[in-house]
Order: sequence, then structure tokens, then C-alpha cells
Amino acid sequence: MAAPSGANGKRLWVGLAPVFLLFLAAGAEEGLNTSEFDVRPGGMVHSFSRSLGEYTCTFTYAAQGGTNEQWQMSVGISEDNLLFSCSVWRPQGKSYLFFTQFKAEVKGAKIEYGTAYSTAAVGGQGDVPLKEEEFAVTETTVSHKEGKFRSQLAKLFIIAKTPHDEL
Repeated sequence: MAAPSGANGKRLWVGLAPVFLLFLAAGAEEGLNTSEFDVRPGGMVHSFSRSLGEYTCTFTYAAQGGTNEQWQMSVGISEDNLLFSCSVWRPQGKSYLFFTQFKAEVKGAKIEYGTAYSTAAVGGQGDVPLKEEEFAVTETTVSHKEGKFRSQLAKLFIIAKTPHDEL
């Protein structure tokens, strides 16, 4: 299952997402890794990747308008090594670039929950999610839907389950 279905499943993951990030931040130094990168306009396809252990998150996009924007990517692994997270966002909360495409891809784990936002929370304002018809979630990607995506992106969030052996 790529993402929980129904309102109850969404509320569960939305409630767990901040707890998961706080858990990672309070965990071992290796548990969370944040990097800054520039999102560049010009219409060309660009990618930015970060790995933590055997898990990788890659953000691929094309954007138009304006100048470079400073963005961040955080990747993390829970202490029990069962969950991998990837967040990509613009710290200022809103991007002024016109995105023609985007895709966040996870390698080494399967997505349990993924979502995208047109505006990220900043200054007391909440996240503004993309409409469900604007993006798709699969076992390994969160990406725009051709012809449905309205070109506004400010944040992506993924929680993926890592493979593990039962005892």
C-alpha cells in the first residue's frame, strides 16, 4: 500500500509525521541528515540526492521563472531502522518558481505515506496540501500528474518502510 486510504488513514499518518520527525531529531546523530541545495529555474531537469545508510532519496524537477531558490532535504532513519523519511522543502514556505514537473524517489524502502504541498508552514501558517489529483504516490515515488499539477510546489514528505527480517 503506497498511502493510507480514507480519511482515518490520512489522519493517522498526518498525526504521526510530526512525531516521527521529532523522534528522529531526538535520536542518534546519524538518525537525521539535512542538506541545503539550490532549486534552479530555466526549464532543465535537475536532481538532488541524499543517502543515509543503504537508503536514498532523489528529488528531480524542472522549474521556470525567477532566480535560484534555497531549498532543503532531510533524510532520516528511525532508531529501530524500520522507517526511512525524506522531506524536501523551501524554508521560506512558498516557492515563486513555476514547476513543470517533480518527482521524489526512494531507493531501498517502500513508501507507506507520501504527500506534497503548494505552501509549507511558516510564520504560524499551516501547510497547504496539493489536491490529490495533482500528484501520485507509488511504492517508490511521489510525483506530479501530467496535466493535473498546477505548478506550485513548496514541500514533499515521504515515510517509507525499510525491508527487515522477522525473527
